[in-house]
Amino acid sequence: MDKSKQILVSGGTGFVGSYLLRMLLAQGYTNIRAIHRKTSRMDLVSTIYDQIEWVEGDILDVLFMKDAIQDVEQVYHCAAMISFDPRRFEDMRQVNVEGTANMVNAALQAEVKKFIHVSSIAAIGRPKNGMLIDENTKWQRSKNNSQYAISKYQGEQEVWRGYAEGLNMAIVNPSVILGAGFWDDGPLRFFKLAWKEFPFYSLGQTGIVDVRDVSRFMIQLMESDISGERYILNGSPISFKNLMFRISALLGKKPPRYQVNTILQEMAWRIEWLKSRLFGGSPFITKETARLSGQYFEYANHKSKEIFGFEYTPIDQTLKESAALFKKAVEEKPIPAKVLSV
Repeated sequence: MDKSKQILVSGGTGFVGSYLLRMLLAQGYTNIRAIHRKTSRMDLVSTIYDQIEWVEGDILDVLFMKDAIQDVEQVYHCAAMISFDPRRFEDMRQVNVEGTANMVNAALQAEVKKFIHVSSIAAIGRPKNGMLIDENTKWQRSKNNSQYAISKYQGEQEVWRGYAEGLNMAIVNPSVILGAGFWDDGPLRFFKLAWKEFPFYSLGQTGIVDVRDVSRFMIQLMESDISGERYILNGSPISFKNLMFRISALLGKKPPRYQVNTILQEMAWRIEWLKSRLFGGSPFITKETARLSGQYFEYANHKSKEIFGFEYTPIDQTLKESAALFKKAVEEKPIPAKVLSV
């Protein structure tokens, strides 16, 4: 296997992208180019910064993408925006849909050999509460589809369009990705909530996957002959209550005590909305996150486990390692980003 081939990674400074870069290096790949914006935080890649060819630009810039993808054989498209704040929906659509379209078009023009797209379980849709969702589940319009889900679904359609036009591609659909990183971003906020002994829990259920498993699967998928397929990456189903209880125990904190019902959910997002208008910043709880937290979703993972003999990291190991790093982080001020070893 030629590990000197030119690789391009979008979103290399983000959660998934940064782990992918470190895992590529650990596996001996030597010719890696990564995109970052002028405002990107480099905390998660500080230890490997000098081993990567960094190009500064934006995937929304068509001319930049044409230059960035020159001589590239393999593309990992990790760049995405996650937001449940209504004020950011248009920005998110641009990044997740238009940005992906630009990546696909550039890859087609450059005749790259393979393109791996990081999508989301949200892009598969959530047709019915409690229904088992797999790679064959059809997208349906539903009140359970957040604006993030819609943007990822539409972005994924751009990748399928590229496939129809001759792009050799595959898609991964991770569930909720956990690990260590920026503790204020996305699902990693669960650790801060537990540390502050947040008193409420919901009865919803989702799936969890270790960020390192996502990166490892992507590399194996890239080096395979598989094309035109999607794979749900999901290590284990877990309820939000169980998740918060486990993290609280690992951090030595009191677990949540009060179950959130529909009335409290509706009150919570309205209060957060008002606070964000009065004091600025993004609301921690939005209308979408409040309502989704009470939903029960179950995701199949048999397709991903059937290829490569792939095995997922046990959820207890992911939480234990991440919680240990978080405890170290809170000893420093401000709380710094941390990364798990790959």
